[in-house]
Amino acid sequence: MSDSSAGPLERTPLYDIHRELGARLVPFAGYEMPVQYPTGILAEHAHTRSAAGLFDVSHMGQVRLTAKPGHDAARALEAIVPGDIIGLEPGQQRYTQFTTAQAGITDDLMVTSTGDHLLLVVNAACKHADLAHLQRSLAASCEVEPMFARGLLALQGPLASAVLARFAPQVATLKFMTGAFVIIDGARCYVTRSGYTGGDGFEISTPADAAAPIARKLLAEPEVKPIGLGARDSLRLEAGLCLYGHDIDTTTTPNEAGLLWSIAKRRREQGGFPGAAIVQRQIAEGAPRRRVGLLPEGKAIAREGAEIVVSGAVVGKVTSGGFAPTLGRAVAMGYVARAHAANGTRVDLMVRGKPVVAEIVPMPFVKHAYYRG
Repeated sequence: MSDSSAGPLERTPLYDIHRELGARLVPFAGYEMPVQYPTGILAEHAHTRSAAGLFDVSHMGQVRLTAKPGHDAARALEAIVPGDIIGLEPGQQRYTQFTTAQAGITDDLMVTSTGDHLLLVVNAACKHADLAHLQRSLAASCEVEPMFARGLLALQGPLASAVLARFAPQVATLKFMTGAFVIIDGARCYVTRSGYTGGDGFEISTPADAAAPIARKLLAEPEVKPIGLGARDSLRLEAGLCLYGHDIDTTTTPNEAGLLWSIAKRRREQGGFPGAAIVQRQIAEGAPRRRVGLLPEGKAIAREGAEIVVSGAVVGKVTSGGFAPTLGRAVAMGYVARAHAANGTRVDLMVRGKPVVAEIVPMPFVKHAYYRG
């Protein structure tokens, strides 16, 4: 969970808290970020699944889009993403992607309508490129305001709602993929109910100077513990969710990645976004490969890059793999040629030069537990 970002590392508003809590800090997307705390990744993972975990995701990029007079921000954004943005009601959130003319994915993002503007959250490693793309593409129609200094906290787990409702009672009635402005500890925040663990939870966008005080108050609640990048990755892998730069990138289309659910029928039919013709052709003819879930036999863990083999021929590669604490076993996901992508197919995963038998299975590996009301 580290990278080789050049130059001095940035710090989030929660840096001092991470140090106080004994976090092991690593370089990640240009920031010093906590990969784990003293209790360890397995304990953090289990706590998030059973109670409430607090994640620092302030390194991610927050951007506000406001329409210029005579323009529509949702219509403008739809020209560069395949998601149904025009159809967003105030308080609704959508997951979508930035796509290329070849239908490759340059990033995935969340878009929320507040009624008078759109709030975007993009991935940390891509945020400067995404901002330039937005400014270049939408300059005539929108004010594009980066809010990279704001804090962003994720409170995830089955007890997250009960905890956060002590500070902002109205969050208890939010449903999955909705959001609202709320006051927490005297600060005006925007809270959405979604998340990257496959379970219930919230993302709390805060003013920069309010992030640490709010985090301290949440961590003082008995149900809440701090969670690092390591458990964040194992949680999202169990949930079968893509990690940008690994499971999706400019070489993968939404069709191949299993993300067609994020493209509404109107957009599939009408197109009007980069790569639309390729997406439409792959809907009609089938994508040449598919992202699949993999259950290896035994204890061997197939990491990213491991070849997927059928009858001695390489048919794909693993893009994410690791130990799933909730299941007590190894899991993986990757891409395989369409002819070998059916659930139940037996394959070999090449781990340190040796074949490990695995079965292609549906995802998620752990059932989602989103709150839909």
